[in-house]
Amino acid sequence: MQKAQQLAAQAIKQVLAGSNLTVVLESIFRDEATSLTPQQRATVQDLSYGTLRFYGQLQALLDRLLEKPLKDKPLHMLLLVALYQLQHGKTSPHTVVDQAVKAAAAINRNSWARGLVNAVLRNFLRRQKALLDEIAESEVARYSYPQWWINKLKSQYPDGWQSMLLAGNAHPPMTLRVNSRQNSAEAYVQQLHEQALPARLLGQQAVMLEKPSPVDRIPGFYEGRVSVQDYGAQLAGQLLNVHNGMRVLDACCAPGGKTGHLLELADVGLLGLDSDSQRLQRVQQNLERLGLRAQLAAGDAATPDGWWDGRPFQRILADVPCTASGIVRRHVDIKWLRRQSDIASFAGQQAAILRALWPLLAKDGKLLYVTCSVFHEENQQQIDRFLETHADARQLPLPALPDNYQQQDGQLRPCADHDGFFYAVLQKA
Repeated sequence: MQKAQQLAAQAIKQVLAGSNLTVVLESIFRDEATSLTPQQRATVQDLSYGTLRFYGQLQALLDRLLEKPLKDKPLHMLLLVALYQLQHGKTSPHTVVDQAVKAAAAINRNSWARGLVNAVLRNFLRRQKALLDEIAESEVARYSYPQWWINKLKSQYPDGWQSMLLAGNAHPPMTLRVNSRQNSAEAYVQQLHEQALPARLLGQQAVMLEKPSPVDRIPGFYEGRVSVQDYGAQLAGQLLNVHNGMRVLDACCAPGGKTGHLLELADVGLLGLDSDSQRLQRVQQNLERLGLRAQLAAGDAATPDGWWDGRPFQRILADVPCTASGIVRRHVDIKWLRRQSDIASFAGQQAAILRALWPLLAKDGKLLYVTCSVFHEENQQQIDRFLETHADARQLPLPALPDNYQQQDGQLRPCADHDGFFYAVLQKA
């Protein structure tokens, strides 16, 4: 555990300095490829995700446990990791403290480092309840989000901001999309139960596992019978309403989950576009696993001149870049990497993409605008601005959705069944 604590502290230090957690962990695991067991890798990941998930609370606790700010950043991060274990983990407190003291010795060879870590953690254990009561007055500590984020949700969702914050701190479910070309969701659920993988059906093609499982234990995964995809994300295929023979553009398509879903639903001529050529390789891998084909191209959705052949599309999926504020339970670093000013920056990108893609849509065609954000500026406000300047566009009402979807006016709020998404269907006159 000592090694895992050290590496998690290293990861958190890099994230709080501005790095993406997924990239950081990939780099650490690559550097430690020969020294880490699979179990240790899983522990490092759990400690990194958990500490960042509750960083607001843990930092508030540490502020009260330290007489003055700790200049040794690696030691500071180690204390956050250990506090996460003591407050939210299942390892015995004695083991956590003992291993953290040993990790401190490896990080800082001065004897005061071991003494400090030991004293801080034991002080927390003695005063745990009183400390938690003290920090409860702080919303940042109580919800573990930046204050600007909390304030924005309060303003935009006065009836649901607390439940949205709490949903973002929960562990995400593992949901599968059953490939309708190969089998039915009902039959697949039965097969899962027979293999001691309890699951329940959500909607037409979604299956939620009772407990997450490695994909190599998922029946038929490598044969393309199922894909891992959030229930909320699966709504895109249904709303775009594709039919055989249509010409379809999937703009910003990586990593390819929605691309594969569209091709499972109908025989269409699909162009998958993404600005990152390396991410397109993952799209191709997903399609090969599913036994599906599409034309893939690297290009900027906001500048079609570089990739469009002049033929209109009957359907366009615009899954635009956004703050990703609706999927923070899967990407816990987003809460601490985003700044309030990022919202306006993303909104500018989104507006540019919408303007650029609209001329590519055939008359009577449909464009599905999608974000994984919960902020209004990126969602309905973006659509309202677009409609004001495009007389040939109208927003269609969404069809009635299953009760599992916590949805209002196109906005899916994060909940136990799905992440947060926004959907708007635009039709060209």
